[in-house]
Amino acid sequence: MSSAVAGALLVVPAGTAQAHGGMTFPSTRTHACYVDGKAGGGGDLNPQNPACKAAVAIGGKQPLWDWFGNLISNAGGRHREIIPDGKLCGPTAKYDGYNLARTDWPTTQLQSGAAITFRYNAWAPHPGTWSQYITRDGWNPNQPLKWSDLEATPFNSVTNPPINGSGPEGAEYTWPGVLPRKTGRHIIYSIWQRSDSPEAFYNCSDVNFGGSSGPPDTQPPTAPGTPAANGITGTTAQLTWAAATDNVGVTGYDVYRRTGTTDVLVSSPSGTSLALTGLSPQTSYGYYVVAKDAAGNQSPASTVVTFTTTSTPPVGNCQVGYTVPSQWSGGFTANVKVTNTGSAAVDGWTLAWTHADGQKVSHAWNAQVSQPATEVTAQNVSSNRVIAAGATVEFGFNGTITTASTTTPTAFTLNGTSCATS
Repeated sequence: MSSAVAGALLVVPAGTAQAHGGMTFPSTRTHACYVDGKAGGGGDLNPQNPACKAAVAIGGKQPLWDWFGNLISNAGGRHREIIPDGKLCGPTAKYDGYNLARTDWPTTQLQSGAAITFRYNAWAPHPGTWSQYITRDGWNPNQPLKWSDLEATPFNSVTNPPINGSGPEGAEYTWPGVLPRKTGRHIIYSIWQRSDSPEAFYNCSDVNFGGSSGPPDTQPPTAPGTPAANGITGTTAQLTWAAATDNVGVTGYDVYRRTGTTDVLVSSPSGTSLALTGLSPQTSYGYYVVAKDAAGNQSPASTVVTFTTTSTPPVGNCQVGYTVPSQWSGGFTANVKVTNTGSAAVDGWTLAWTHADGQKVSHAWNAQVSQPATEVTAQNVSSNRVIAAGATVEFGFNGTITTASTTTPTAFTLNGTSCATS
């Protein structure tokens, strides 16, 4: 059965939780069953689809009225740690009926390898990152979904997509993507991890790939343009390059640093620019870029750009406090305080440092934090963009470690200037 979206106005019974959103294309199970239930008429929700009926028999109709609320409030990026196998589609008791292993859930027909515009209801907007996974070839839809049923890495991800769409249930986030090359029944598993709180949302969209429109794509993208390095300081630089082209579509880029032995993958951006942080002053660097498409084809490497960082960055009007309030085997939590010690407000900020001993950021709150290698970059969110003179902003993150204890960073830069530490 293909999912369809009815045009009636959303009517929510009294007492419904004001949750935050869900995938409307391809339709997540709760949304698809909600739409199916509305089609039953009568002002109530009366699903006709057998799988939706079975889910209602387990958990009642409230999960359908709250189809946008399939969440864990304290996830904090620990998805695989806190959600057991078999509970991915409904990680709380309220939505447990949507974990049923059935092949008759409402299904969205998709074209293998095609471009797609994802649509996600923005019931209550929040910043964050959406990661879309696909089930592996050969997974068993007659068994509850396990983490090992998903491919290891998401085929699509986006941070802070625009709210520029409108659907029958209200405003929607939309963003483009390219579907993986699959055939037959699969699940697209979407995780939305908010960046302003530990809350995360989980969506299972049942899809059926009808095959591609032609033979397998074996043609690689063209080489990207030679990167240009601008805004070079003692610890940072900005790379930009001309986009590659592809017969189907470029899905992203891999940026490598030349090391003289084995080149290091620094980051995998979807766009044509990258902010480099954590560089060493008065040091020569070389970088190149490789394009990739949805079929996994990689382009020839771009020409290498080389540049030398300047002397030690100028001392800024900032102070950083970095603490580790908790640590456990394989992980830790860190809190970071950034104080503006100057006389003028800082409007928009990026804090950079380097992690040692295999430390790796896994999830952050109150900042957009990325760590492609050892270099870490934290950027403001809308609620803490401005640091008034004398004021302090705070953010935190969870991370993983490969050693017995963490090593506290000692050098930080704020917008390219070095900070004192406390």
